[in-house]
Amino acid sequence: MATQIQELVPLHRGADSLVHGAMGAWRRRGATARELRRHAERVEALSSQVEALSEADLQERLQTCQEQCARKARHLDDGLLVETMAALREAAARQLGLRAYGVQIMGVLALNEGRLAEMATGEGKTLVAALAAVLSAFRRRPCHVITVNDYLVTRDAKRMRKFFEFCGLTSGAIVATMPPAERQQVYLGDITYVTSKEVLADFLRDQLAFGVESPSERLGKAKRRRVLERGLRAAIVDEADSVLVDEAVTPLIISQTRENASLSDASQGGVTLADQFTEREDYDVKASRREITLTEVGQRKLDELGGDLGGLWKAPQRRWELLRSALVARSFYQKDKQYIIKDGKVIIVDEFTGRPMPQRTWRQGLHQAIEAKEGMEITAPSETVARMSFQRFFRSYRYLSGMTGTAQEAASEFWHIYQRPVVRIPVNRACQRQTLPAQAFRGAEEKWRAVVESIREIHATGRPILVGTRNVEASELLSQQLLAEGLACQVLNAARLGEEALVISKAGETGRITIATNMAGRGTDIVLDEDVVREGGLHVMSTEAHESPRIDRQLFGRAGRQGDPGSSQLFFSVKDELFQIHLSARERQWLPMGVALRKAQARAQSQAYKQRRRVLQMDDWLDNALSFASS
Repeated sequence: MATQIQELVPLHRGADSLVHGAMGAWRRRGATARELRRHAERVEALSSQVEALSEADLQERLQTCQEQCARKARHLDDGLLVETMAALREAAARQLGLRAYGVQIMGVLALNEGRLAEMATGEGKTLVAALAAVLSAFRRRPCHVITVNDYLVTRDAKRMRKFFEFCGLTSGAIVATMPPAERQQVYLGDITYVTSKEVLADFLRDQLAFGVESPSERLGKAKRRRVLERGLRAAIVDEADSVLVDEAVTPLIISQTRENASLSDASQGGVTLADQFTEREDYDVKASRREITLTEVGQRKLDELGGDLGGLWKAPQRRWELLRSALVARSFYQKDKQYIIKDGKVIIVDEFTGRPMPQRTWRQGLHQAIEAKEGMEITAPSETVARMSFQRFFRSYRYLSGMTGTAQEAASEFWHIYQRPVVRIPVNRACQRQTLPAQAFRGAEEKWRAVVESIREIHATGRPILVGTRNVEASELLSQQLLAEGLACQVLNAARLGEEALVISKAGETGRITIATNMAGRGTDIVLDEDVVREGGLHVMSTEAHESPRIDRQLFGRAGRQGDPGSSQLFFSVKDELFQIHLSARERQWLPMGVALRKAQARAQSQAYKQRRRVLQMDDWLDNALSFASS
């Protein structure tokens, strides 16, 4: 059970990749879970002994454990680990009213070993992360607990503070609105709750202050310079699949605005010019990569029409970039899908979480092209001053672990990119969720009619329904159809964030119909009424298949938590975006629906994985280029 330190290693290729993959499969073997269970049983066996301690004696034991863990930080012996876990479990029970189940102890032990623990929705991952964070801090490893949004950051840090203080540790939370001075103080604590975007952005700001320098240790220098973080020692990533996989498709970029008056006119001109270009005749579209290429006819037309515009249009390459941005904006970016308009501004919507990102903009003139398309005021473009992929950033932590309800599908990627093996933790109570057969349709309208009819039938029984949609547009469309049928519903999307946690927490009440985009209130418990439990529990519907079955499983995991009854069902149509992008017209027409779904998802996952690899490889290339330039 001793923890082994794994240093940052380059990506493996060829035969090395095969050997490395076999090592990962061995590290994921079933014997690991059995070993974790044996150690968890030893922790539970100490319960009666620890429960008999007074408050003062328990704190004294915790202090003794902390001192011993600090001395043996690199390799904790099994006896010390079990004794420390028993004391922490009792402390959490007294301070929080939460006594960790055996499977939760298994999760903590897995995190301590640097693994990614797959724990089903509702199995208490918040407590697991807190216990593991204390264990990390006891080993003199300041710990960042990474989660997916500011609400969960604030909620979890506040909920666990009393427990951390009882253990003699300091803690805090970083949110987007926090000023630098406060951030620095929070990062100096033993345990810091923060989102992936905030911690990486702060890291890049520190890199700008430091210059090109090794990222792993800054403990001494952080006190002498005006920097935020004091180094990347340990991280526990909640919702690890979302943070380490889904959000890792694009790098995080620190930019600054750069006035460019000529770009405003050029962006307007690009939209006007794009209206004169016809798909297939003038340009070809590759939807799966969001790429536009000009045909020979289109190139001649661009030279003829663009050459006389002057300004930025004089240079052939710049001329093509401006037109491409306008065509991409028109072809791939739609209001209430990829973005919303709020307070007169274009706000990007995260395609994986459904959340608005008001502080982010698209690069290379795309944001300005979308503003021009919507007839809005053109904002000044941004200039990149620092960038890093999430993969590269999290690989820089000396100790990395995480949890998620859906890890097995991405187990190979977790191992190859992060060198983290996955272990599946059993559920505390057997899952009672019933998975109904997927409903497939050739047309979009018939799919939505079937969705509404299914909602009507289940609503008549009094059971609550949580409906997942892919975007704002779909959620608003469905809500209008339900209201027309006299069915009241609550809508949660990027345009209607409001009281997200409150909306989701009430989704288990009798007769409730809740429509949510991908966010679906992750991390918020859906408590069921007693009548609901008797009637069959929460019913979860997905109205469109996602790129990965793993994301579908995340949504369905909202039902049947902790042994509650529940059910789930997928509705999809070949007119859905997944099929339009990743299948040809012939495949959409002739393939059996089940085959078409599997094929489209497989292609989408393959493409996304290749994109994540390219992002990480670009980081490596930039590092080498900078090193060469500075030598």
